[in-house]
Amino acid sequence: MHVEQLTCALGAQISDINLAEAGTNDDMAGELNGLLLKHKVLFFRDQDITDSQHAALARRFGDLEDHPLAASTQGEPGIIQIWKSPESPPERYENAWHNDATWRECPPMGAVLRCVECPPVGGDTMWANMELAFERLPERVKEDIIDLRARHSMEASFMAAKPINERLAMKERFPDPEHPVVRTHPVTGNKSLFVNAFATHFTNYHTAKRVRFGQDHTQGTGELLRYLISQAHIPEYQVRWRWTPNSIAMWDNRCTQHYAVMDYPPCIRRMNRATIIGDRPF
Repeated sequence: MHVEQLTCALGAQISDINLAEAGTNDDMAGELNGLLLKHKVLFFRDQDITDSQHAALARRFGDLEDHPLAASTQGEPGIIQIWKSPESPPERYENAWHNDATWRECPPMGAVLRCVECPPVGGDTMWANMELAFERLPERVKEDIIDLRARHSMEASFMAAKPINERLAMKERFPDPEHPVVRTHPVTGNKSLFVNAFATHFTNYHTAKRVRFGQDHTQGTGELLRYLISQAHIPEYQVRWRWTPNSIAMWDNRCTQHYAVMDYPPCIRRMNRATIIGDRPF
């Protein structure tokens, strides 16, 4: 296989490979895992694979999970459909910088996303290296946030527009978890910034070293959280991928965020995703 690094921050395009083989080829799967740890997001073109081959590829990295609000493909519950059309509801949730499903106690380890159909122009996806985002923070900020924790919410995002009974029922299933603001990668040991569009507030900010009066907490916590979330917006930390049918992206959700650019209505964009179960952040 040929590996082409795409930016200084993250991302590599892999060619001369047939991903349909990865589900049964231990050497290929091991090499892909090493490349994923190095580049954080991998891209592939011209991969005409079936849903079952897609799922088999993703399962080399772990078991797959469904999504409570997204339909799965017929016969492959581990493959969810992210399908948009002119008739789709106007609400969009993927066009914000986020790690997938940090509203779970154990957010996904990663995902494998396959383009089934896309507009001729638009509908790109961007990724950001959140290890680099943490590394380049001012030292005083890194020292201040190293022990902070934050609450992440599905209720405040996907469920906000739902009727109250549906919203409360879903919160029973997915209570807002608390995650470290600075996460340690379980394989590499690298630190990354782990707050995103699902983060609502810090849970342990209000301490004597940070707060003198109530306004210190009200303004300080909000401004700091917004500042940290905004680090994914910096172009030097990003890579942008233009989709074509049968192209695939595979990413490490533990140390990257992504943003699906919603600039393509009224076109159709159909993506199938395998989401790999992860572990509890620490």
